[in-house]
Amino acid sequence: MKIINKQLLDETSERAKQSPRLRMNYNFHEHLDDPVNRLLNAMEPNTYIRPHRHLNPDKDEIFLLLRGKAMLFIFDNDGNITEKLLLDPLAGSYGAEIKPGIWHSLLVLESGTVIYEVKPGPFAPLHPENMAPWSPEPDDEKGIKEYLIYLSSQIE
Repeated sequence: MKIINKQLLDETSERAKQSPRLRMNYNFHEHLDDPVNRLLNAMEPNTYIRPHRHLNPDKDEIFLLLRGKAMLFIFDNDGNITEKLLLDPLAGSYGAEIKPGIWHSLLVLESGTVIYEVKPGPFAPLHPENMAPWSPEPDDEKGIKEYLIYLSSQIE
């Protein structure tokens, strides 16, 4: 039996705080080619989750927020926000299922935020066409900072 408890969330969150990306996965699937990938994703504020989609291969993405708070953004092909959902288990908003081809991103709002994520396997790194061309590249520190400020301004 694999147990998800406060100790595991705390340990994974602590590793996220030490990570340059301010994120850390804890995989429950034993092999990257398992038919279902299941993982914890601990995230800290100011982590950059570049808007992306899951095409070629098409994959649904399902996640449940176990603790913390985050804003989920859905975008159109031009980068306009079309939907947003505040994920906050204390307010009764727990997660989402994202269909293939839908541009999406999370903005982490609280330290110690952890989601439980499920995707069809095998693991496949996202191809460049699955990264939103209208979003900052991972090495664009100034662009990322400005983009996170922009997303933060869209919360209300």
